[in-house]
Amino acid sequence: MTAKDRETEEAHLSNNISATDQAGSPCEPNLKTCSSGVVKERGRNWGWMLSGIICVNILILGCALVSGSAYNNVSISTPDLQIFLIILLLLTSIWMVYYTVYTARKENAVEYKDGHAGPIWLRGGLVLFGFLSVIMDIFKIASYVGYLHCDSAVKVAFPVVQLIFILVQTYFLCVHSKDCVQIQRNVSRCGFMLTLSTNLVLWMTAVTEESLHQTTVPDYPSNITKMSGRSIYINKVGYGDDKCMCSHTSCSMFKEAYYYLYPFNIEYSLFASAMAYVLWKNVGRIVDEHSHHNIKFHLKDVFVGPLTGVLLVVAGLATFIVYEMEMKNDDSDDDKQDRALMMHFVMNIVIVTMMSVSTVIGCAIYKVDHREHVSDKNPTRSLDVGLLVGASLGQFIISYFTIVAMVATGAQGHLNRLNLTWAILMVIQLALQNFFIIEGLHREPFHEVQPVVTVVANPYVLQPTKSLNSLEESDMDTKPSPVFTVDSLYGQAVEHKHKLLWKRRVLKEVCSFLLLGNIILWIMPAFGARPQFDHHSETEFYKFNMWAAVVNVGLPFGIFYRMHSVASLFEVFLTS
Repeated sequence: MTAKDRETEEAHLSNNISATDQAGSPCEPNLKTCSSGVVKERGRNWGWMLSGIICVNILILGCALVSGSAYNNVSISTPDLQIFLIILLLLTSIWMVYYTVYTARKENAVEYKDGHAGPIWLRGGLVLFGFLSVIMDIFKIASYVGYLHCDSAVKVAFPVVQLIFILVQTYFLCVHSKDCVQIQRNVSRCGFMLTLSTNLVLWMTAVTEESLHQTTVPDYPSNITKMSGRSIYINKVGYGDDKCMCSHTSCSMFKEAYYYLYPFNIEYSLFASAMAYVLWKNVGRIVDEHSHHNIKFHLKDVFVGPLTGVLLVVAGLATFIVYEMEMKNDDSDDDKQDRALMMHFVMNIVIVTMMSVSTVIGCAIYKVDHREHVSDKNPTRSLDVGLLVGASLGQFIISYFTIVAMVATGAQGHLNRLNLTWAILMVIQLALQNFFIIEGLHREPFHEVQPVVTVVANPYVLQPTKSLNSLEESDMDTKPSPVFTVDSLYGQAVEHKHKLLWKRRVLKEVCSFLLLGNIILWIMPAFGARPQFDHHSETEFYKFNMWAAVVNVGLPFGIFYRMHSVASLFEVFLTS
């Protein structure tokens, strides 16, 4: 019995071991899959880390060079900065050409496309701003050639290289903005981060030059600035001084011309940076191509918002032109400049108030709107929200600094009261608009929610009266009054349809008005309006150096916020 028990135990043990071996053998492929997944995850993290290191180093070095070249007493000249920029532009252009050729020749290089990335309006804006940037570079070349006999040739080479870079990058982003590249992921991540950091360094350079246009440290005791700083910059920074004179008579004309094209070049760099970031996030991403809905732009039944917005833009342009002419007129007395400044304050208060009221209306519509929130993760939407909130901080900073200065000084005088009112209303408008845009970006498009479409369609099948009567008579014995049920459902469907169209129309009116309002609020500071320096209260309260730092840091973000709001509001308009 003992021998039999031992045999039974050995047989049972062997069965257990074989069963374990059989159960373990199917797990081997899973282990291989898991190990390969871990390797891929490590490779992806390594690529993200390396590309992030490249971006941070380029940005810090570029920031140091840009900041150093902005001061005359620092031994970093403009050609030194431009040599660094030329190297970046050439490396980025070579990378973009390599990527375009490689993905064209390699099969299955880009298997997936992100339908949300690079919409047509964003690519159209990129092409428009790129075209104007090319014109700016042409004007720079035409102006700088006149100083070749007495100044560095690097200042001519830089706009030439930048022109080529803009052409290459515009084509690259328009063609590949939706790519989710699946091969050479680490190289692609590093290349996209190189593109992003190059555009950000170009943006910092342009913003610094634009700030120098508007602010010059005063040499007189009153410690306030002048609007003539723009002309001082043109004669002092770009080219030429008392020792180096232009060899042709058109230099000053070209300088004035390319100065007014700087805002478009600044926006081009930011547009390109945003698209490069989305490409970087989409490396190795697998997306559902059918998740994106084709939404067409049309202004059907939208009238009040665009009309009011256009009138607001025209009025804002008229007051802005008068304000600029008075501020740049050296013969104008203080009373005329104060009246022009008061007109500018009043116009901005009217614009911001109307935008705040319309935003409240839009937020109220969201409360009665039953569209679901989007649940899928999308890098484009996350970037839009992040840029919207981050860029608004610049205008928030300026407004709160103004509020503190006005309250601390007692807001004496009508200009100070208007300035305080404008700052408070600006804070309210920014908060309301951020909420409205973010809520709109996270709502499903209207056409996705159609719960009564089938009910609406059924009565049209029974349109002839005879067919309906015959159906009613034939089913009278088995079904009680089917016609009454169909009619009641049809009435409810029509009523629901009218309510849906009413909400869509109000949202489109609000979006179109806010879009045009943000355009005029972008135009005025982008093309030279600086009430922060024309009104001396903040400068006297904070002193020039501190107030100039606050404005020159915050205002570029505020200008970008307005243009980014235009793009986001257009997206909300389409989904509404």
